[in-house]
Amino acid sequence: MAKITFLGAGSTVFAKNVLGDCMHTPALQGFELALFDIDSQRLADSERMLNNLKQSSGSTCIIKSYSDRKEALRGAKYVVNAIQVGGYDPCTITDFEIPKKYGLRQTIADTVSIGGIFRNLRTIPVMLDFAADMREVCPNALFLNYTNPMAVLTQIMNTQGGVNTVGLCHSVQACIPDLFRDLGLDPTGVQSKIAGINHMAWLLEVTKDGKDLYPEIKRRAAEKQKEQHHDMVRYEMLLKFGYYNTESSEHTAEYHPYFIKQRYSELIGTLNIPLDEYPRRCVNQIQRWTEMREDLVNNADLEHIRSHEYASYIFEAIETGVPFKIGGNVLNTGLIPNLPQEACVEVPCLVDKSGVTPTYVGDLPPQLAALNRTNINTQLLTIEAAITGKKEHIYHAAMLDPHTAAELSLDDIVALCDDLIAAHGDWLPEFH
Repeated sequence: MAKITFLGAGSTVFAKNVLGDCMHTPALQGFELALFDIDSQRLADSERMLNNLKQSSGSTCIIKSYSDRKEALRGAKYVVNAIQVGGYDPCTITDFEIPKKYGLRQTIADTVSIGGIFRNLRTIPVMLDFAADMREVCPNALFLNYTNPMAVLTQIMNTQGGVNTVGLCHSVQACIPDLFRDLGLDPTGVQSKIAGINHMAWLLEVTKDGKDLYPEIKRRAAEKQKEQHHDMVRYEMLLKFGYYNTESSEHTAEYHPYFIKQRYSELIGTLNIPLDEYPRRCVNQIQRWTEMREDLVNNADLEHIRSHEYASYIFEAIETGVPFKIGGNVLNTGLIPNLPQEACVEVPCLVDKSGVTPTYVGDLPPQLAALNRTNINTQLLTIEAAITGKKEHIYHAAMLDPHTAAELSLDDIVALCDDLIAAHGDWLPEFH
């Protein structure tokens, strides 16, 4: 029996989307949907919810929970990863509160920024444990990574883990719909080309019936910037650097040195930058789960409509051979020549029976490649720290982080890293 393993299956809402989609995909009927999570209560919740979906959908998929991770992975053809190491309490709280003591404020802290660096450092060892299990019990499986920080974890799984990994993020799918809705444009029939790195990929081309839509987009964006709205940072980047990027303004604000600045504190209000946004979301999500658990987990009539998540469409394309196009995070095997070859890049990919095949993009406009490289620098030094166990490379990664470097002195960056290492305790491996 073919098998799809979901690591982090206690993420019940996300498991509903991804595995509910699989139950609605004809080519995946009869597959075992193997669930694993370190939280036994959340795992049981997801199993109950998925069995309700199985009954309401008439799916022939087999739902099975595992307490042993290696057994959950054994023989899997596909593996989906949606873990979060350390959770909101204590690790997200640590990622935000310790930097605040140094005057360093963040919005999301899950990709780069000082919080993103430490999220990587506590997640990489867990991912490499997954990889070791997979090399033993399902060496040919395709690993779909949904966990942030996307670029570093996808790169690590491919290069250090020896596992065929593609990283998936919602931001590419949402780029055109969100931009066109906000600007009052019709997205029907629009052709686009998006490439770069995760959370900083660029809308390189946007046309309709052969006509370049960028002039009208920029005109409307400049007009919209005259009044406050939710996406002001991204529009600033569009108007200053010439291209729209895929990730939201709250993310974008902390990927660059321009926006969250003590010296220019008025920018926080002017550009509507939501500091501490991710902790707020975490608290709200915890509260919502308490309220929605009964309806989601114990609802025998629970239904599901196939979502836009890429996973089931990737599996379907591989199973049937009917091609499907995605935006995927993959190793930069010459796909974007003016980005480092060690980088993980986000590019259009074709999926069919042969698997996931990335497409050649070519050089990015020089200013966009330069912006990407500022984040890649931090990513690569974070990887170096994780591989070597050398504390100095944690410092280097933080010193090269655009936002951190714009706010703090070198000595303060070192002190901040030391404080974060101490505060994380056993959530991190030992560094020397």
